[in-house]
Amino acid sequence: MARRKKLYEGKAKVLYEGPEPGTLVQYFKDDATAFNAEKKDVIEGKGVLNNRLSEFFMKGLTQIGVPNHFIKRLNMREQLIRAVEIVPLEVIVRNYAAGSMAKRLGMEEGTPLPRPIVEFSYKDDALGDPLVPEEYIIAFGWASQQDMDDIVALALRVNDYMSGVMYGVGIKLIDFKIEVGRVFEGDYQRLIVADEISPDSCRLWDIETGQKLDKDVFRRDLGSLADAYTEVAKRLGVLPSNVTHAPKPTLIN
Repeated sequence: MARRKKLYEGKAKVLYEGPEPGTLVQYFKDDATAFNAEKKDVIEGKGVLNNRLSEFFMKGLTQIGVPNHFIKRLNMREQLIRAVEIVPLEVIVRNYAAGSMAKRLGMEEGTPLPRPIVEFSYKDDALGDPLVPEEYIIAFGWASQQDMDDIVALALRVNDYMSGVMYGVGIKLIDFKIEVGRVFEGDYQRLIVADEISPDSCRLWDIETGQKLDKDVFRRDLGSLADAYTEVAKRLGVLPSNVTHAPKPTLIN
């Protein structure tokens, strides 16, 4: 489709004006960033893989009744999505201690948590996306108490789905983050999953070996990020199983 007006560019994606009112085109870039963009690189094929993986997960959520912004994939790097009003929070669901949580609490990475824990960070790169309690969120009007109840319920449903899908292909879902958007239908507001779900936004470890298959490979210089994401795509059936490396992947339609 013809290139449309650019509305927003983030670290990993670009949003363009959609073909119909209430729609956007989301373009997945090959850029990889970590530590609030202090570390940067371009990983050939990353955007293609994340486009297809996010499509896979969003379609799966739709099938089980979890509302999200995905409409359809347009091509190798773009998908058509619903325009939403983003709640200014990153919603983090943790099943095992890892990353910043393990560091904050002095826990060994990979320690199972007694139950899934939902955390919130305020979306502001300049501030480093600080963790915020529900009291702040409600007091500052970022979301209401009813919104927070709905967001937690939505996040836990996503966790149930993602955990099961990943376990089925030998991958442990350590944690993940999602964003949530508001859509308005007349006077009625609905909260839906937005942004993306991909190895960029999840921690994924091989169940048997503990090998990391997510952006920690880039953060911690553990090898090829393209190879890690390709492995996830292969296991989920998004890539043919005989592919060994896919900087320019040939994908199943």
